[in-house]
Amino acid sequence: MKLEEYQTAKSALETGAALAPAESRFSKLIKECEERIAEETGDLSMQMPEALAKNDVPAKEIELDKDQPNLEIEAAPPKPAYRHEFYQKPEEVVVTIFAKGIPHDCVKVDYGEQTLSVAINAPGKEAYHFQPRLFAKIIPEKCRYDVLSTKVEIRLAKSVPIHWTSLEFSREVAITQRVNVSSVSASQRPSYPSSKPQRVDWDKIEAQVKKEEKDEKLDGDAALNKFFRDIYKDADEDTRRAMQKSFVESNGTVLSTNWKEVGAKKVEGSPPDGMEMKKWEY
Repeated sequence: MKLEEYQTAKSALETGAALAPAESRFSKLIKECEERIAEETGDLSMQMPEALAKNDVPAKEIELDKDQPNLEIEAAPPKPAYRHEFYQKPEEVVVTIFAKGIPHDCVKVDYGEQTLSVAINAPGKEAYHFQPRLFAKIIPEKCRYDVLSTKVEIRLAKSVPIHWTSLEFSREVAITQRVNVSSVSASQRPSYPSSKPQRVDWDKIEAQVKKEEKDEKLDGDAALNKFFRDIYKDADEDTRRAMQKSFVESNGTVLSTNWKEVGAKKVEGSPPDGMEMKKWEY
């Protein structure tokens, strides 16, 4: 993203999101990439009318062909009766159709290997049909749906825990496959499509990001927690056991790294000055 290679960055972030779906920062960065790409596309579209204006032919030079048939403007497709959206988890995709006050027996949902079919036929309302080809395969026998007072909620069990970039299948969108990180050596690092000619040193960028994280300045409790994490990460087995035992047995008031001292006895709580410990009864 710092090199302004937004298509490349988006591809890398989507792979990262597939490997670590719980990381919310991936979706934020992917959204930022899409905004940047949209800005670049918008700049190009603004330039096109100017170029066409230079090549305009004066109206008086244009002669209409009498034999040319009249062009008919096609009507826009009708707006669906209900709005739908989706979100996903590592193991499932949840499709929500916002249909208010629909009886359960008026809703029919069928599942295929890579298809979904939803039909809503409520008395006095326009019939609704939604039959998309899905982004990836699902497990029909594990899928289910619920008809609620304001919506129909459909849960699709993913066949493979990959990140869906859209609900519906598109030939222009390639499915992001799972990557076995341990099997990817330094010489086999994945490469991504780039709109710029120069070669990118991804190892250098990775090292720079790690250095920024390491040098990040923290204050208060965040700085203290980081300090203890660093001690635990670099400690030997006895030191870690001592830290865990002292912290748990003292209810979080004592943190010792001396296993010989805390290993032989129970660690009593030691509240800060001016405070006293009380047992919580429930």
